[in-house]
Order: sequence, then C-alpha cells, then structure tokens
Amino acid sequence: MIDFNKSRFSSSRLSLPTNRTSSFPFLVKCSQSGGNGTPIKKTSLHELYEKEGQSPWYDNLCRPVTDLIPYIANGVRGVTSNPAIFQKAISSSDAYNHQFRELIKSGKDIESAYWELVIKDIQDACKLFEPIYDQTDAADGYVSVEVSPRLADDTQGTVEAAKWLHKVVNRPNVYIKIPATAPCIPSIKETIANGISVNVTLIFSLSRYEAVIDAYLDGLEASGLSDLSRVTSVASFFVSRVDSLIDKLLEKIGTPEALDLRGKAAVAQATLAFQLYQKKFSGPRWEALVKKGAKKQRLLWASTSVKNPSYSDTLYVDPLIGPDTVSTMPDQALEAFIDHGTVSRTIDANVSEAEGIYSALEKLGIDWNQVGSQLEVEGVDSFKKSFDSLLDTLQEKANSLNLVNQ
Repeated sequence: MIDFNKSRFSSSRLSLPTNRTSSFPFLVKCSQSGGNGTPIKKTSLHELYEKEGQSPWYDNLCRPVTDLIPYIANGVRGVTSNPAIFQKAISSSDAYNHQFRELIKSGKDIESAYWELVIKDIQDACKLFEPIYDQTDAADGYVSVEVSPRLADDTQGTVEAAKWLHKVVNRPNVYIKIPATAPCIPSIKETIANGISVNVTLIFSLSRYEAVIDAYLDGLEASGLSDLSRVTSVASFFVSRVDSLIDKLLEKIGTPEALDLRGKAAVAQATLAFQLYQKKFSGPRWEALVKKGAKKQRLLWASTSVKNPSYSDTLYVDPLIGPDTVSTMPDQALEAFIDHGTVSRTIDANVSEAEGIYSALEKLGIDWNQVGSQLEVEGVDSFKKSFDSLLDTLQEKANSLNLVNQ
C-alpha cells in the first residue's frame, strides 16, 4: 500500500515514499474548507473526478481497513477486491488471526470462515465509502466483492451466491462481482433483475462487453421496479493483460509491421469499448429506462498496472480518461498517475487511430474473440488458484490451532 499517512505535506507539495529513486512529488492545490480554516489539499485524483468525470478507485483491500481513510482524503472514490487480493491480504498478515481463531473455535469450516473474514472487510470498507455513495446519489462510493471463482461456469449457483453475499454484507454500496463468462451472462441479468448492484468482471473483448451491457439492460427491464435508481453496475474491462498476450502473438509473427503494433492493442480496444458504451446507452430503449431512474452501467478500466517495464507506467490510465468511467488502480498505477499522470479527456481523442490499430491486428491474423476467450480462461483459473491456495493456508492455520488446543 501507498502510505499516505507517512507522506510529507507542505503548503503546495505532497511527496510519497517509493522504492524508486525519485521522491514522488506531485503538486496539490490548497483551498480553505468552510468554518475551521483547515486547508484541503487537492490531488490529481480529485481533478480526475471533478474535471473529467472519471472516478479513481483503489484495487486493493486489507486490514486494517482504516488504512483507506487517507486514500479517500486524497481522492479515491471506491475499492475493488478479488480472490487474489484477499489471498495476499489474509495469508501475509496476522491481522486476521484473532477473528479466524474465534471462527474455528465456534465450529466454522474453513470456507465459511474465509467468507466471514472477507465480509467483515467489505462491510468496514463500505462504511468508509458510504458518505461518497450518499453524496453522489448512489453513483459512486462502491466496494466490490466477488462470488466464489469456482462458480464461473455455474449460472444458477452464481445467482444464489450473489443473493447470499448481497444479503449478508447488507450495505447499500456493495457491488457483487460476477465474471463475464458465457454461463454467467444470464446470472448478471437475473441478479440485476433482483435489484442487486453488480460489478461485472473479467471482460476482455468487445463482443463479450456488448453481451454484458445487454444483460444489464435486460435485467433492469425484467426487475419490475418502478424506481431503478439504486440498482447500478460497472463493467470491468481489462486492459494490460490484453497487451501481454497480443504482444507475444505479434513477436511470433515478427514482421516490422507486427512489432510496431506492440503495446497498442489494449488501449485501442478500450477506446472502441467506450464508443460501444455511448452507442448502447442512448436511444429509445435506454431513454425508457432513464424515465424510471436507471443509471448507465459505467465502464471500469481494470488491470491498469503496466506489465512491460519498457512501456510508460501510466499507459493504461492516461489514454483512457473520460466521463462516467472508473479507473481502478493498484499501488503501482496509482503512484504513477499521482506523480506524473495527465488529467485530460483522452478516451475519444484518437478513435480513428484506434479503429486502424484494431483492424491492422485483425489483418495480421489476430482473432480478438480468441484472445478474449484465452484471457478469460486464464483469469478465472488464476482466481481459482488464489482462492484454493488461501483455503489451504487457512486449513494449515486451523491445524496448528487445533494442535495448540490439544
């Protein structure tokens, strides 16, 4: 985590600690808050939201959840989590030991104990972000928690898990994460129809993204609610992983034309996803839902950390800034953007160039749907491994606990 608490404040500059040689300074503007004269320091994260309408979220969650407070003060407006994040958080920290010990002593099995640990973190984080949720009339301030990755091919099991998580977390600003696998597209529709807000995750292609939008619209229409203003959604469109795979394919092709397209595929596809978003959330069908209070399913840029060190460390943030979108950033991307990111609407500044790149890749034999399918399988498998690994770690803790108790 970036340690905002240990950051050095001055009247015009904030420096973040980092393992790089620079001191990570970034300029902040100061204004007087009403009444007490305490200066409010604005960061580039505040400007991202206030000037361009994009919500910066933090892609991380661990105990103590109160560590998020300075993030919120510095402009973070929501939090995302996934099985890999919880695997790292719980297995590498002692902060969960007391609650876990009590759960095991009370007779909980390992997986039930896992969910209790996760639910507490999600509830506590929701409480911190609830003021943002209230201030924005349910448009922002969400905390996301994912159904078990073991359910990625189980349509009805996913629906039941989403209902259960929604009920036990019992917070208005929780997003239930559902993967955009083919079996879970109907799950998204049914979950939305049940009045449950959803973060659709692991979207890697335009065709699957369109199916996700349609599932959201279908769900709103099927809900029977007269007021749709509290049923919202984001569509988590993954970015950097696309380049990681397509770059390998381009290097295998090996021609100068192919090699010149490295590092360009992900942003190009994301740019076209925003065009699709604008198209789908307009026209008579959408306007009919707006009359019932419906909110657009915002595009969320996920996987924004740069995997290739030769690329700019803001490659998956700077070119994807636009209204009604979310950028969820892990530490690396958040640090980079705060330090030297550019706050400017860029998402539709180079649409024709993006179309050209997308088409050029197709002509080279890159099958976008096949790329999306492979990345989806890899993403689901990665989360399953994290989930299983964490349960194994918890079992080992429980075993050692039992030995102590004997």
